Amino acid sequence: MRKTWLTAVAAVGALAMASCTSELPAETGAGDTAQAESSQSNNEFFDKAEYERQLALRDATAEGPADKPWEQALEPELVDTSEYANDGPYHLCFSNASVDNPWRQVGWKTMQAEVDLHDEIEKFTVLDAEAKDDKQISDIASLTSQGCDALIVSPNTTSTLTPAVERACDNGMPVIVFDRGVNTDCPVTFIHPIGGYAFGASAADFLADEVGEGGKVLALRVLPGVDVLEHRWAAAERIFADRGVDVVGVEFTENDTAGAKNIVSDYLQREGQIDGIWMDDGTAAVAVLEAFEDQGMEAPAISGEDQQQFLEKWKSENLTALAPTYPTYQWRTPVIAALKILKGEEVPSEWILPQPVVTSDNLDDYLSAGMPPLHYALCGCQEMPGFPQRWK
Repeated sequence: MRKTWLTAVAAVGALAMASCTSELPAETGAGDTAQAESSQSNNEFFDKAEYERQLALRDATAEGPADKPWEQALEPELVDTSEYANDGPYHLCFSNASVDNPWRQVGWKTMQAEVDLHDEIEKFTVLDAEAKDDKQISDIASLTSQGCDALIVSPNTTSTLTPAVERACDNGMPVIVFDRGVNTDCPVTFIHPIGGYAFGASAADFLADEVGEGGKVLALRVLPGVDVLEHRWAAAERIFADRGVDVVGVEFTENDTAGAKNIVSDYLQREGQIDGIWMDDGTAAVAVLEAFEDQGMEAPAISGEDQQQFLEKWKSENLTALAPTYPTYQWRTPVIAALKILKGEEVPSEWILPQPVVTSDNLDDYLSAGMPPLHYALCGCQEMPGFPQRWK
């Protein structure tokens, strides 16, 4: 069956993300555990119970096909979806926060490839919010009037998009939220890897082990106000305080690679030595390492992500590194979930996907020769039609 694709996607140019203002103050300097807990008690994004749950989930065993982590789930609680069952063919709609960084670009390609696998999807309508809350609010309202059988939403920010998602739920169609969350349980399912706390904690534990008590770590963040990113730093802040790590600075890069390099260069001039780099997003990891090279300094311990150029540099230079991941294979799952719901099959109310960590021991398992520098290894796309060309 031929699919109809309706898209309104922003052209992908420079990878820098538009500047955002924050209602949340950036924390700088080291502190003890009590100070970290005090800071987090005033952070609308910190939830101690959820923090502890995510850390425990790192050791949980997922249910589902062993070779398809995008279909697996950790501790699933299934919900009945029979009220949404119909025979199809189906019109799926997608409100996307943006395609303004390499992670989202790889994910978007992967989602399109997943749609292509399903003949029962007759029409796929997509609106791109260009990282603007007001545009996504308008996009969601528009999609609810376009005859969609199911609506997939990847929110730009958490609190601001919540009312728009609730209004979509009230429209009667099943809503599937993934990647970033919203402050409502009205979606049929919320799909995400374990989460930001697990990501941030894995990186912080690694760096604390490497730099030791009193070691100097610079924390690089992308932007404020997004739950998964806030959770990453909240976990790391707590661990660094508990382990006596000296956090010399916490800086927002706005996903600007050149800006991230300049920030690190400035800190090297100021501090003289930085033992570790913690990142809540690994896009700028290679540029950050170049700042050390430019000043003739040895590479520090660093946390990055599963981006091709970082993995290659890690391998070739034997870096002291770790890559907690936020797998782009999660972009496959909302399409699979939407079809299950429209066929009346049970799905997890919270669909928690496995979240692997790349280490020196398993690095070779994730490296794929010949992929572009900004490709993400955990795309789950290696066996999909069109690989690797479609992702190049």
